[in-house]
Amino acid sequence: MREHDSEPAPRGRSGKRRFDDDDPQFLKRARHRTPVAFDTNADTDVPETGDAWSTWDDALHGPLPRPDWVVTELAAVDVELGILKTGKEADVYLVRRGIPDTDRSCLLAAKRYREPEHRMFHRDAGYLEGRRVRRSRENRAMSGRTSFGRQLIAGQWAAAEFDALSRLWEVATSYGAISVPYPVQLRGTELMLEFIGDAAEGLAAPRLAQLRPEPAELKSLWDQLLDALTVLARAGFAHGDLSPYNLLVHDDRLVVIDLPQVIDVIANPNGPALLARDVKNVTTWFAARGLPQDHDEITRRLLDEAGVR
Repeated sequence: MREHDSEPAPRGRSGKRRFDDDDPQFLKRARHRTPVAFDTNADTDVPETGDAWSTWDDALHGPLPRPDWVVTELAAVDVELGILKTGKEADVYLVRRGIPDTDRSCLLAAKRYREPEHRMFHRDAGYLEGRRVRRSRENRAMSGRTSFGRQLIAGQWAAAEFDALSRLWEVATSYGAISVPYPVQLRGTELMLEFIGDAAEGLAAPRLAQLRPEPAELKSLWDQLLDALTVLARAGFAHGDLSPYNLLVHDDRLVVIDLPQVIDVIANPNGPALLARDVKNVTTWFAARGLPQDHDEITRRLLDEAGVR
């Protein structure tokens, strides 16, 4: 079984860590991360209880040290409990992974990117700048949006989200200041993530957009968000699609989710503009609820943290 790659990522001219394209091991690792057409409902070996055997042994695993709640035993089975979210690029399902006849189990959010013919890559060109594979055949396929190229793009998005969550989890473990779901595993274009919410009831945590917080809570949430944006910027990155709809609030903790389009602010020529848009989206929401912020000043500070001059 393979664990998440632990070697440090190479650094660019600003000294910041990089994703995918600047990592000489990326193509090698990507062979294990390119989307594979597998049937999650295949019944060739169905357990007596549950919907399917755990896919842990057939996946790329999240960073160490692994949380104690993660079920890694090969005797575990997965039971689908329903859908948590539908989207243009992926659907998220609630899955219970457990060992039959024991109390050993955990809830997971299974994010499954759609098959190429059912996905809507209407926004991907700007995000994928600076995250290109080096092989001309693959680049031509991606540029031409062939079926093969769209499959490659799906694989890049899945791998980028897995890498982003893995690295940010490691940062959070060491320094705090940002909360993300633990990335349990990546298999094909399916990500198994920590379920954020009420595990006893199977209720997902509310999105920030759903809340009407009191002034003290609003200020706490803003402080957490600014810390998270700063952590991302210091690593050289921006969320790329940040809004109150991909921020969860659980037990007064702000959790950043949905990171497939994570942006390298320096390598991607659209990076500064996308970071500015992230800031605008969230400051607008907080201002509408009585906590105005200086969008331009915050953007300048974050770009400075990212090493953009």
